[in-house]
Amino acid sequence: MGIRRVITALWRLVIAALCFTGTYEGWTVANKWVYFTFQTSLVLGIVMLWAGAATLLDGVQPPAWLKGCVTMYTIIVAVVAYLLLAPPDPATTPHILGIMTTTMVHRIAPVMAVVDFLLADEHRRFRWHYTLSWLAYFPVYLAFVLIRGWLWPHSGPEPGGNPYPYFFVNLPKIGWAQMGVNVVVYMGAFFVLALVLFLIDRIVPARPLMAVGKGGESRSRGAKTKG
Repeated sequence: MGIRRVITALWRLVIAALCFTGTYEGWTVANKWVYFTFQTSLVLGIVMLWAGAATLLDGVQPPAWLKGCVTMYTIIVAVVAYLLLAPPDPATTPHILGIMTTTMVHRIAPVMAVVDFLLADEHRRFRWHYTLSWLAYFPVYLAFVLIRGWLWPHSGPEPGGNPYPYFFVNLPKIGWAQMGVNVVVYMGAFFVLALVLFLIDRIVPARPLMAVGKGGESRSRGAKTKG
C-alpha cells in the first residue's frame, strides 16, 4: 500500500471523526438534529468513513453523485455559518480537545472536504443533471422544519422552545412572503454552487492527485461507463 493511499485514507477518516464528534450532542439531545448542520455533517461523516475505508481496503468508493452532493452541502454549511449566523459563544459551546464543536463542522471539516474533492476524487464523472438533483434535499429539509414547527411549536432547539433553528426559516416571525423570497434566493445560490462544482469537475485533471486505490478507481470508472 502506497504512502499516498494511507495519507488519503487517514485524511478522510479524520473528516469523518470531526463530523461525528462535532455532532455528538445530537445523540443525547434529539432536537439538535433539526439543525441543517447536524444533518449534513452526519451524512458527510458517513460518506467520508466509507471513502476512507474503501481507500484503505481497495474497495468501491462512494458514487460520484453522493460525493458531490455532500461536498456541496458542507460548503453551504460553512458559507451560511460565516455570512449569516452569529459567532458561537465559547462559554456555552462544547469543546473537544480544546476545539469548539461548531468549529469542527463549520470550518475544519468543510475545508478538508473541499481539499479531498479537489485532490482525492476522480473527476469528469458528474452529469449535468446532478446540478438539479443535488438541490432536492433543501426543500425536503424546509418541509421537515415547517411541519415539525407546526406540530410541536415548543419543541426547541432554540431558546424558549422555539422550534425554528434559523431566523431565515422562522415562519411565524418572517411570514410566508419573506419565506418564499428566502427559498428562491437560497435555491438560486445553491444552484450556482452546484454549477461551479460541476464545472470544476470538468476542468481539473480526471485522475486524482492523491491515490485512492486501484480497485476503487477501476470500479468507479466502470460505474461511470454504465451510467
